[in-house]
Amino acid sequence: MDRTESLNAPEENLMPKHNLMWKGLRRTDPDQPRPLSDAVLRLIWEEERLSRADIARLAGLSRSTVSEIIKEILPSGLVKEVGEGPSRGGRRPIVLEFQDDACNILGIEMGGAHVAVALMNLRGKVLAWETVSHPVREDAPGARKLMGDLCRKCLALPEFAGRPLVGLGLAAPSPVDPGDPYRMSSVVLPEWKEDLGLDDLKEELGVPLLVDNDANLGALAELWWGCCHGADNLAYIKVATGIGSGLIINGEIFRGATGVAGEIGHMAIDPHGETCVCGLQGCLVTMAGGAALMERVKELIKDFPESDLASNELNILALENAALSGDPLALKIVNEAAKNLGTAVASLLNLLNPAVVVMGGDLTRLGELLLAPLRRRVRSRTLVSSVSAAKILASELGTQSVSIGAATLVLKSALEDSRLFPELGQTHKSGKKTSK
Repeated sequence: MDRTESLNAPEENLMPKHNLMWKGLRRTDPDQPRPLSDAVLRLIWEEERLSRADIARLAGLSRSTVSEIIKEILPSGLVKEVGEGPSRGGRRPIVLEFQDDACNILGIEMGGAHVAVALMNLRGKVLAWETVSHPVREDAPGARKLMGDLCRKCLALPEFAGRPLVGLGLAAPSPVDPGDPYRMSSVVLPEWKEDLGLDDLKEELGVPLLVDNDANLGALAELWWGCCHGADNLAYIKVATGIGSGLIINGEIFRGATGVAGEIGHMAIDPHGETCVCGLQGCLVTMAGGAALMERVKELIKDFPESDLASNELNILALENAALSGDPLALKIVNEAAKNLGTAVASLLNLLNPAVVVMGGDLTRLGELLLAPLRRRVRSRTLVSSVSAAKILASELGTQSVSIGAATLVLKSALEDSRLFPELGQTHKSGKKTSK
């Protein structure tokens, strides 16, 4: 990951602008922001193992300042001294190591037709993952209960019990206003009555709840852990019940003024097409979303009586399996979806010129069966310079990408402001003492 810009700033610019002395502020007012300590903690997380001398050199800080900061960080349990490093002349330095398993994070994907929960450590390792199909759009109370049940199931695993929880991240299948993140879209999720309604779960777990759009968090997961690691400009396209895109510009999620940036599913592909749930006509989701693909199967099945789809339960998994086995009907539908997706991706490339476009969600298990016709459509509808600079790939994180991204949102926030990390060794609401 790119280091925070603050590490390259003069030391005095990193100190909080208060009347109190900086050293005294760290000791007596722990609730105040600590940007310099946070920047050093982030550096240790990025490099994983460093000596104090390494930190001083990379951060441009004096060794005495680094020593003071490390004294502050060590009691948190997030960093430990793990022995001596090689000598460059003189005493051998003590190596500091970030403790990836000091805490866990929960990430929830609230899909249109399922709920998935990932339990993740502080290095992006998925420790547990649970997913259950559910009519999320239509049954808000049931979806809320299912989210809580899956979170408790992950947290109850004996090998992870006792580790403190940093926070709970949630990926919503709708635009999320950064100024009012718990307010659900009345257009996309009318049955939710504009209320996420997870205050009880947040209170039960005793941790912050951070919310963002599902495609945004899929993009974040790909940036941090997936095939786009290190790419500062990328787009993630999630194909599921709905279709959305998450945009990373200069290494950060681009949300737009009110959180609706990236709603590629509502790009008009056919202005004379079917009316979408949003009220517009011919949106991409009405032609390549999960429900649209199933309707297309029903339209064409009479022309393909020998298709595997005629005798199996009709869902996206069945469509994928049939396409992988060479079923003509399945291949026709996948090819149509790829072309429609390619039309939208071409417009995105012409507009934003990302380095990578990652396809996630449904159908991406098909690999080149989806990507090859999609790329052909893109090449026929983009400027040569924009398409030649972009890679179009399938997600390496698969079906876990969005829930991983939800957990990563919490990790990113905690590394930017370490006050989000729990006090290790403190007693939580469960009554259990957390381990150091």
